[in-house]
Amino acid sequence: MAYQEPDFLPWDGRRVPLTFVAGYLGAGKTTAINELLSVTDRPIAVLVNDVGEINIDAALIARQHGDTIELTDGCVCCSLIDGFGAAFDQLRARDVPPDHVVVELSGVADPDRMTAWGNSAGFILDGVVVVVAADQVGAEQLEGPARDAIDSQISKADLLMLSKTDIVEPHVVDAARRRLAELAPDTPIFEPAGNAVAAGRFLSLGGRRPEGPAATATPSLFDAHEVHTVPFPEMADAVAVEAAVRAALGQYERVVRAKGIAGSADGELHLVQVVGSRIEIDPLPMSEFAAPTALTIITLH
Repeated sequence: MAYQEPDFLPWDGRRVPLTFVAGYLGAGKTTAINELLSVTDRPIAVLVNDVGEINIDAALIARQHGDTIELTDGCVCCSLIDGFGAAFDQLRARDVPPDHVVVELSGVADPDRMTAWGNSAGFILDGVVVVVAADQVGAEQLEGPARDAIDSQISKADLLMLSKTDIVEPHVVDAARRRLAELAPDTPIFEPAGNAVAAGRFLSLGGRRPEGPAATATPSLFDAHEVHTVPFPEMADAVAVEAAVRAALGQYERVVRAKGIAGSADGELHLVQVVGSRIEIDPLPMSEFAAPTALTIITLH
């Protein structure tokens, strides 16, 4: 049966950022996601082909039912066995949305064929991370269709993660870096030096997608929300940004969500996110790819 998008937006119009993790077979996608789960302090959802592949410490598992594992820190792992639609429906059925969704694609998947799910009700595409093993980039045994798949994935990344650098010779790593720069000259590359680094770079890529990190949901015919746009004034720093946000929110009743990118005189860009009464103002990741925006505020009728 064909998948049917729900008529009503979940979570009072909030859209949860969605990150796809791609990479060829054996590149280290599952390892990277497991490391992310082990250190994140945010409730995230991970969608994988087989939850059994994610090596989760038993002490972190709150409960397991069917193809879903819930962790004690609020994270959840769901299987993609029944397809994206079923997995997203499981998440939308939850009263409280996750802060972020990470989807592990199969080793030969084309990210471009999956990113349309970033417009699914309740979600917004944050970006594509492609994990590339240093020993696979130029491996002679990986030619033909395998080489085409690897090169295609690399060219479609918003962020490249170069893995396995600790198990190959330095000249192999150098050659891999050069090849990545040739295939994706404008794409940032990082080599994780530890779990925390990988976690920080996976989430909130921001800026490189057409809608950008400050995008909010477009009201539908069945939506009970109104969208308001408030320009940001010139501000000195993050403290001034918070004051401006509070002043803007004070103009409206029943605010459920707000988002925007604020610039300040110190040259920094700040990602503003408001959910209910919670206001978060953080340095904008990869800010060289973004520009200041107005503050978009979503209220209930």
